[in-house]
Amino acid sequence: MMIRHILFPVDFSPSCAAMAPFVNRAASMLKAKVTLLFVLEPPTSGFELVARPLPDAMEDRKKLGCAKLESYLAAEFPRQEVARLLVVGDPASEIARIARERGFEVIIMPTHTGAFRRTLLGSTTAKVLNDADCFVMTTQHAETISPRPLDHREWVCAIGLSADSERVLRTAAEIADGVHAKLSIIHAIPAAHGAPVQLDLDERVHSVEKRVAAERLRDLQRRVGSHAQVKIAVGATKDALTEAARRLQADALIIGRSSQPGTQGRLRDLTYAVVRDAPCPVLSV
Repeated sequence: MMIRHILFPVDFSPSCAAMAPFVNRAASMLKAKVTLLFVLEPPTSGFELVARPLPDAMEDRKKLGCAKLESYLAAEFPRQEVARLLVVGDPASEIARIARERGFEVIIMPTHTGAFRRTLLGSTTAKVLNDADCFVMTTQHAETISPRPLDHREWVCAIGLSADSERVLRTAAEIADGVHAKLSIIHAIPAAHGAPVQLDLDERVHSVEKRVAAERLRDLQRRVGSHAQVKIAVGATKDALTEAARRLQADALIIGRSSQPGTQGRLRDLTYAVVRDAPCPVLSV
């Protein structure tokens, strides 16, 4: 699994500036190139549209956007080394389109903590998670504080034993190997809503359900050629995954996204809830 091109969408916000060291670290670990993308939204102001013809107003905005993009984060991403793109349209749609058409392997985006947590499904990041065909990495952080540096010690992969589990684990194993990280597997057995999470950190398997899950995970690892340590948790799935990542002090949590886009596809999984509450960066694959 080769990740050689990272797409970093920017909107000149404090979150993007805070994200820059994180993206640089990811690029260094993956030995990947970075491209900055700014999506300019069409004018919506009635005054702006009345005062000037739309083509003229749009051209002026594009010139201003290009000038700002050229100088943005120049210290972190030197203009001679890092490509910059400006396109016009809906941010989420254009980010997904550019990533698909230009062959980017991963999009790295901030979550704009406050708004993202309040109106998750309305955020650009949430829409990109739903629409993008490539990997998406997000990290939770305050608006003006850099996220915790991405590291390569402990990466955790959430496995749900679905038809897509082999692809997810194979991808996680290849990425972890590529960044020389230790990989652990966490599997959540659903429990009653509100029940405390029980994390089997000592790998003791007592219940029939746990034993069946452990055997299926061993079979899955044999097929993939993985030798990751397995942790089985009992609890609400999202809570179990985020609690496991917290206790393991994970540097990254890898989760699978549904392969089917649209409201009946990726929206059915737990991606958004996990991204919202995870204590570490989340790589959805």
